Amino acid sequence: MGELMLVRHGETAWSRSGRHTGLTDIPLTPEGETQAKAVAELLDGRTFALALTSPLGRARHTAELAGITGAQLEPDLVEWDYGGYEGITTNEIRERVPGWVLWRDGVVPGDAAHPGESIVDVGRRVDRVLDRVRPVLAAGEDAVLIAHGHLLRVLTARWLGLPPADGRLFRLDTARLSTLGYEREQPVLLGWNVS
Repeated sequence: MGELMLVRHGETAWSRSGRHTGLTDIPLTPEGETQAKAVAELLDGRTFALALTSPLGRARHTAELAGITGAQLEPDLVEWDYGGYEGITTNEIRERVPGWVLWRDGVVPGDAAHPGESIVDVGRRVDRVLDRVRPVLAAGEDAVLIAHGHLLRVLTARWLGLPPADGRLFRLDTARLSTLGYEREQPVLLGWNVS
């Protein structure tokens, strides 16, 4: 069985300040570009039968800087649409909604550009991505996904057969590499948050 590598995009100004960055296309900071280049060293010598990237610029640029060639755009890999919480920090949200937790309470509707998305919807999207990846892994080949923090955490939960909200259990920093795979036929976590 092959392995599924996950790459979170490099640092952006909003990820550095803790702002929820869903569909707003924020570029990498110079530090984020340096982080993305460091991922290339972690992937040195790896080849991928399938490489998929979020269409958002921060993920695409990370893929390029990490030396991942031929990555196909996959719309289902965009980050969680945070709706009215787009661009706002958790502390700012908690000033309005004390005790708020994204994984439990979700998001509020936003505008036409950011209408908001439930965690169940994010789970459905990552399930479609995993359906696309599994045949590649079953053929003994490797795949790589370049995407976003919360999205990849939900994807990991779903890979392990957990509900989408259990993505809360997997902290994922910027420009980190994680690996999903199998122990015999059982989906497992092989490596997490590696830099």
